[in-house]
Amino acid sequence: MKKLILIGRSEAGKTTLTQALKGETITYQKTQYINYYDVIIDTPGEYAQTAKLGRALALYSYEADVVGLLLAANEPYSLYPPNITCMVNREVIGIVTKIDREDADPEQAARWLRLTGCKKIFFVNSRASEGVAEILEYLSEPEDVLPWEV
Repeated sequence: MKKLILIGRSEAGKTTLTQALKGETITYQKTQYINYYDVIIDTPGEYAQTAKLGRALALYSYEADVVGLLLAANEPYSLYPPNITCMVNREVIGIVTKIDREDADPEQAARWLRLTGCKKIFFVNSRASEGVAEILEYLSEPEDVLPWEV
């Protein structure tokens, strides 16, 4: 399985998505530092929201095979500048979270992620596991056994 680093602002859904990808029960917990799991790196939102810490994300991304930029579907603006994906020499995917929210506009979030340079966009409701299998399949290698194949 390819290693994925999740980047996004606080409350974008990085830790919730991490729990969903790992098949865990969803519980809220604030990420205080970089969390390394087998194939997921969960980052605190403050790293994406603070210029000096944001530079560290480019360095941490080199420990992953794929960079996932998260943007909640109910965001009023994008945290990411256009063409930011060129900062890393890794594949960058967009992940639109919170698609189930009443105030969600997933297509707007997807447009913003495409402006960053993301070519592949996933739509996710982590609490209902919607879109989670698609991400796992995308990250899988030919020799991997996915949870639903066991």
